[in-house]
Amino acid sequence: MGRIRKQRDIIDRKVLSGKLDELAGWSGYSDKTRGEVLGMFRDAFQCGATEVRKRFETERLPGRDSIRAQSFLMDQLIRTLYDFTIKYVYPMSNPIKGEQTSIIATGGYGRGQLAPYSDIDLMFLLPYKSTPHTEQVVEFMLYMLWDMGLKVGHATRSVDDAVRLASGDLTIQTSLLEARWLWGDEELFQQFRAKFQKEVVAGQGPAYAETKLAERDARHTRMGDTRYVLEPNAKEGKGGLRDLQTLFWMAKFLYQVDTVADMVERGGLSAADARRFAKAENFLWTVRCHLHYLAERPEERLTFNVQQEIAERMAYSDRAGMRGVERFMKHYFLVAKDVGDLTRVICAVMEDNHKKKRRRRSFGLANLFKKKEVGDYQLDGDRVTVDSAEVFEKDPVKMLCLFREAQKHGLDIHPRALRHINDSLKLVNAKLRNNAEANRLFMEMLTDKGDPEETLKRLNEAGVFGRFVTDFGRVVAQMQYDMYHVYTVDEHTIRAIGILSKIERGLLEKDHPVASDVIAEVQSRDALYVSVLLHDIAKGRGGDHSELGAEIALKLGLRFGLSEWETETVAWLVLHHLAMSRIAFKRDIDDPKTVADFVALVQSPERLRLLLILTVADIRAVGPNVWNDWKGGLLRSLYYCALEAMTGGGAGGRKAERVANAKENLRERLAGWAEDEVEAHLARGYDDYWLGFDVETHLHHAYLIRNAELEGAPLRIEARQDTERNCTEAIIYAADHPGLFARIAGALSLGGASILDARIVTLANGMALDTFAIQDINGNAFTETKRLDRLWRRIEDALSGKVHAARAIEDARAKALPSRTHVFKVPPRVLVDNKASATHTVIEVNGRDRVGFLHDVTGALTEMGLQVSSAHISTYGERAVDVFYVKDVFGLKIEHEEKLKQIRKRLLTAIEAADERATQAAE
Repeated sequence: MGRIRKQRDIIDRKVLSGKLDELAGWSGYSDKTRGEVLGMFRDAFQCGATEVRKRFETERLPGRDSIRAQSFLMDQLIRTLYDFTIKYVYPMSNPIKGEQTSIIATGGYGRGQLAPYSDIDLMFLLPYKSTPHTEQVVEFMLYMLWDMGLKVGHATRSVDDAVRLASGDLTIQTSLLEARWLWGDEELFQQFRAKFQKEVVAGQGPAYAETKLAERDARHTRMGDTRYVLEPNAKEGKGGLRDLQTLFWMAKFLYQVDTVADMVERGGLSAADARRFAKAENFLWTVRCHLHYLAERPEERLTFNVQQEIAERMAYSDRAGMRGVERFMKHYFLVAKDVGDLTRVICAVMEDNHKKKRRRRSFGLANLFKKKEVGDYQLDGDRVTVDSAEVFEKDPVKMLCLFREAQKHGLDIHPRALRHINDSLKLVNAKLRNNAEANRLFMEMLTDKGDPEETLKRLNEAGVFGRFVTDFGRVVAQMQYDMYHVYTVDEHTIRAIGILSKIERGLLEKDHPVASDVIAEVQSRDALYVSVLLHDIAKGRGGDHSELGAEIALKLGLRFGLSEWETETVAWLVLHHLAMSRIAFKRDIDDPKTVADFVALVQSPERLRLLLILTVADIRAVGPNVWNDWKGGLLRSLYYCALEAMTGGGAGGRKAERVANAKENLRERLAGWAEDEVEAHLARGYDDYWLGFDVETHLHHAYLIRNAELEGAPLRIEARQDTERNCTEAIIYAADHPGLFARIAGALSLGGASILDARIVTLANGMALDTFAIQDINGNAFTETKRLDRLWRRIEDALSGKVHAARAIEDARAKALPSRTHVFKVPPRVLVDNKASATHTVIEVNGRDRVGFLHDVTGALTEMGLQVSSAHISTYGERAVDVFYVKDVFGLKIEHEEKLKQIRKRLLTAIEAADERATQAAE
């Protein structure tokens, strides 16, 4: 490594020692002078740390140089402190052998890499057992370091104890593996090092590497086992600094190397690999230093609230189609991918160089039939491999063929083969992309009836996927800066293909019964799989990714060998891949106009089947907690309604027949009721009510209403647990009046409930029957009786006027902890649509989700005299999207353009004002 420039600007040990000599030289050290001594050390440390930070933040000193400078500062302080201690505090003119001490830096500090707020790990090494003098020296030094505000991890051990403990403890082994002499008796350190190498390291390389890789895998599992998470851990996460360090530790154990350059000389890395290692390490250290300085503590997670700031500090500016923070995070994920590539490379070399020496040769019957080759490739255990990159140079198609053969036979690919592929990526060029055989192999991998997901992941990790399908290469490591999309675009796409495969194999029949049923009727599997592959292919380019993606589909479909009909179908699916979810989640499916408009868009049962399956796979692949049965139920309802309209029949028949059937089904379940009671109840509901719920819900409502009337209760609230959706249904029966919905929404918000969905029903008797699907702040149902009772009391107080919901929500916002969503900018938007329904004006409101958002919106609607007939509540991470079907005070659509402008303006004002107050509270 290069020399640290202007070292004395960081710390001048000679000057510091001179000041200490001047202070203690006249009368020696005493308790009276301790404060002055501590002040000198503290000032030296603070000045040095400030200089290092200035160089890093102002002069853009690379991360690798910054951590070396921080380590240098600490080295000089500890050396000076030790000299001062044995000269003035506990002097000994002629120390015996047992009182000699060697100060050793261990762990990351031993590597000479020290993040700004990391712990300082020290070992005070002794030849034998500790003496009283040694204990005094160590104690004084530690207290001085602690009083300087440093976090010090320490151990005092003899050479024999250190080696013995390291032999039985992997953590201690690793810490001492990079032990570095700081000060004191250097010969003692060399004795320790020789003994450590002989008794701990020698011959243990393979076992150490195996244990470390298992430890790494366990750590990855704890951290989510993916590089592509919204808030990655730069130190411990997959593809982070710890993975690079683990590789180097294994190399040190196996090859006794001290630097990455030594690994190149030993054949462990190529020169290109070493450059990738250095670039990845420098990038990750730079990120980690920024994290520490921003938090002013040892923070390792790239949380939302710092990603934007670090992107700006590292000069990632906005570009067309991609914000600076998205460019920064894409670079981060690409670096994490490089770390994974290096892991495979180094593991392959280690495996080749350290195979077990004893090989049993058997000429039994089993060996005569043991398969040694798979197609044109060799078999090494259960992994496919090649001897050299020359195989691919002669025929680049062999690269794709290798992955296909491994897929067909259920085999892994040897890291050595992956290294040869990495060295041959330049061969994946326009000629190969247009090769018919190569495209046939790719389509076979994509549409394999086994498990295409695993093969596509391998293809992507190897770098072949993004080069063979260059449009896909543009979304590799492409993140979306929000709290809804959990994975990068490439990871999401491959997961969606995996979900599609599971649906086709019947593995998700319980979760997706309709999609699992109709997929057998699809006329083109290839078109379906390619549409899933390409549905997000144009993200990050600016413009509408659906429209741009459709253009790409027209180009790639023919290249992949699809027919013109299939290519056109894929392009249509990509163009409209969001249509079904948007209509199902944001529109009233019971409104005939909603279904008619959707049918006009889809046009054919085949497209309807394809769009349903694509929609399910897309939503399911967004993240682990995004899909729920509520969404599944809405999609199924829309599918059946559209199919019925297309075919002129279907399950349930025409609307009048369906209403009659619903009433008759309920009549059968009310066998114990008097006839006049039954007729009176059936007369309460309008057609939309009978079509909007199943018979079990109708039955529950019937008894709820009957009990309320028998008791003469003006308000009745009941809860029903929905275990499939993991939510609670709050059913409220009350006299209908303007503002009822807003008051209930406010009360639920104050009670800590998140509203997933709301169904508003006005009955013929002037009563409202409103149903809210709610969850708590952890995304779970309200199951405890006490919590539900408190929630019901809040609703009662809000409806009776005891509590003013708006004022209470403002108080709650002021007291609430800052939300992680406040770092995201969600421009408020209000869309008014008079074409979506023949009987209602449809209003869609978008804004940043926060406490009381729904109350603010519904309160504004009430103030304008609008009646809310139904509401569809959706939350996408930090974004709230609420849709309302409304009428005016006369029960009519709002047609007057001036009134529509007033609605837009009033709703925007309500959102923006509350947003501003919430932001001020967060700051």
